[in-house]
Amino acid sequence: MENRKEILEKLYPEDVLKISEGLTDGEVKFLSQMVELLETKYRKDLNKHWSNATVPEGFFEDMGKLGYYTNPLLFEGREDSKQTSQLFQFFFAYTLARFDVSLNTLLGVHSGLGFNTFLFGGSDEQKAKYIPKLASHELRTCFALTEPDHGSDVAWGLETEARREGDKWILNGEKRWIGGANVADVIPIFARDVETNKPKAFIVEREQAGVDIDVIDNKIALRIVPNCNIHLKDVEVKEENRLQNINSFRDIAKVLYSTRAGVAFMATGAMAGALQATLKYVNEREQFGKTIANYQLVQEKLSMMQANLTNAMALSAQIAKLQENGDYNEIVTSIGKMSNALRLRETVAMGRGVCGGNGIVVDYDIARFFSDAEAIFTYEGTHEINALVIGRALTGKAAFN
Repeated sequence: MENRKEILEKLYPEDVLKISEGLTDGEVKFLSQMVELLETKYRKDLNKHWSNATVPEGFFEDMGKLGYYTNPLLFEGREDSKQTSQLFQFFFAYTLARFDVSLNTLLGVHSGLGFNTFLFGGSDEQKAKYIPKLASHELRTCFALTEPDHGSDVAWGLETEARREGDKWILNGEKRWIGGANVADVIPIFARDVETNKPKAFIVEREQAGVDIDVIDNKIALRIVPNCNIHLKDVEVKEENRLQNINSFRDIAKVLYSTRAGVAFMATGAMAGALQATLKYVNEREQFGKTIANYQLVQEKLSMMQANLTNAMALSAQIAKLQENGDYNEIVTSIGKMSNALRLRETVAMGRGVCGGNGIVVDYDIARFFSDAEAIFTYEGTHEINALVIGRALTGKAAFN
């Protein structure tokens, strides 16, 4: 690739450790194309969509056309591989979150939690039917596990029930915080088999009888993402539409662990977005006759933001390296999520403070990252739950209750 060094410096100026140099030429071309699409088509109205809690029209379709699962650019030099490289997956999530956390979350629920539920939980026949359509965005999905009264403790308190009657199942219960459920074509619903008390997963269609979905209003974070409540009343699902390989919480945990690294990656990208937004502001804002970028205390905050980002990038890159070699470790991903989300909270606070009063106005970008950091801090395992996962490994003692 001609001018590869210049392209990477322009694409990732904040990458002082030059981690992006590990990307292939094809991956760099793909990411450059994605950035161009985001900046030219979606940047202008992004803050308006966040304020109005609306999804930019065409975003899901455009990302599907880019082919982030199947684009030949991503398989140059790895033609025998069945999936894109983990380093690419890090930079894909990073780059999208640097642009906007809501859009990364919206896509991640589909391509991470939802997609992997079908990938890990489906029979060969079910995977052949759904995986290609989910990968191309012909079908949309989500992930319906959390309930109104159960989030972190859902493994102990799954209340949605599934009762078998012949060759079908009857589902009753409620789900909450299900991102994108109102536009999903197929929804994997997790429910407790009343006979065995074990969890199972069922493919439910949005429009079928007994399914009622409403959007949660008045959020202070991830406003572009339509998080939903799902109400299930005597919903009938054929046995053939039960995901055959999800029969325990260990099976569900496999899906969660597979995507937790993605949240660590997303938190890192959000730090980059906060730094980018803050730099733009301080180089334009004048006080006492010069831009505030000239002042020592401002530069100290910017330096801390860069340091937090650099540490998070190094941790994320190492997680990606381990996973590329097949090492999916729940302790490592919990450390990544817990640490990067905590540093994100600190980073956006510094950026918002540097931007003064304008830092709470959505027009100046940093407000989006400041607010959305709160959601990242909470989802895919709260700070405390991830700490207890790590603590259990350190001490050999579970302290969850």
